[in-house]
Amino acid sequence: MIRNKILPGRRFAAINLFGVLFVKHGVKITPMLVNHEKIHTAQMLELLVVFFYLWYVVEWFVRYLQLRDWMKAYYQICFEREAYANEANLGYLRTRRLYSFWKWMQ
Repeated sequence: MIRNKILPGRRFAAINLFGVLFVKHGVKITPMLVNHEKIHTAQMLELLVVFFYLWYVVEWFVRYLQLRDWMKAYYQICFEREAYANEANLGYLRTRRLYSFWKWMQ
């Protein structure tokens, strides 16, 4: 975990890049925040990291074209939908099935 002033940007508290968590200075690191990012790490590993990022960007772009709002597009990405829906369930990763993000596709 790395605290810094640059990543993740203004609108987010944290970002997971290749399994490394970057957290904005002053943000409280909660179990929910860590769990959300661990869910992303599991997704990355399932898709061999590079395919996770390719899928993420392509899906965000498609959602952006549909919604014309970059934040709404972000919240509709299947990876984010799974992570937000399960971040409060701290035992989720113990019971999560492989490729569970797939059921969050619309």
